[in-house]
Amino acid sequence: MAKGFEKYQKRRLISSYISVVVSISLVLFLVGVLGILLINTQKVANHFKEQVAMSIYLKDQAKEIEIDQLQKQLALAEYTKETKYTSKEDAAEIYKAEIGEDFMAFLGDENPLPQSIDIYFKADYVDEVQLAEIARDLGEKDFIEEIIYDKPLIELLNNNIQKISFWVLVICIIFTFVAVLLINSSIRLSVYSKRFIIKTMQMVGATKSFIRRPFIWKSVKLGMIGAVVAMLGMGTVLYFLNESYPELELLFDHLLLGLLFLIVFLLGIAITYLSTFFATQRFLNLKTDELYY
Repeated sequence: MAKGFEKYQKRRLISSYISVVVSISLVLFLVGVLGILLINTQKVANHFKEQVAMSIYLKDQAKEIEIDQLQKQLALAEYTKETKYTSKEDAAEIYKAEIGEDFMAFLGDENPLPQSIDIYFKADYVDEVQLAEIARDLGEKDFIEEIIYDKPLIELLNNNIQKISFWVLVICIIFTFVAVLLINSSIRLSVYSKRFIIKTMQMVGATKSFIRRPFIWKSVKLGMIGAVVAMLGMGTVLYFLNESYPELELLFDHLLLGLLFLIVFLLGIAITYLSTFFATQRFLNLKTDELYY
């Protein structure tokens, strides 16, 4: 009978430890993923900014040497990430693919589509003021017919990036606070189940620091295990995101990512240490008859 009770108590103890580790790892995993999102918000924003193109449409009279010089000028410009030249023939092929029929069959040899150069900018230069200046400077060339770019899209993109960055930061702070509360709650429940052991040790003369030490050490070990599990989950998420979106270079900034993983690990230790300290302190200060409430 006694052995059966001991096995039951051991199973309850193991179950309690597992629930604490699962709680810690899940909460720290969510905090870590939000941290990854916060770190890479600017990278994602820059990626979308660099997809915005300015199209320069050239006159039919434009000479080949003028087009070559313009391409070289754009390639050397500090604001250029990439340029793409589209000839009249290429433009016709693209348009035929879009509409699904050969419109040139109706027009004969005359191709009404202009040749063009698309400029993709570095993220720092994608705003209304700088793009307007670039367009004005390029527009002074007499062989350029028209310059087009999506002004409302750029304004919307910049405004939304600022809002998203702000709310990601707010959500990270909220989740960190929730993480502290949830882990603290799990630790308090674990210590609560041993409140009579704590009081018994105190009654036989053990000091508060002596009583607290094994509880704190056990919780810190659980916190470290939970943090390691959370970091493995974070690493898995990072790996698959990087495989799916290699252009974002999510693994490029090793220092910031290493710092984030270290913060998650230390957060697991710090929260469990403080939670256990205050939980055991509370039961140490209770009178014996108050343990039943």
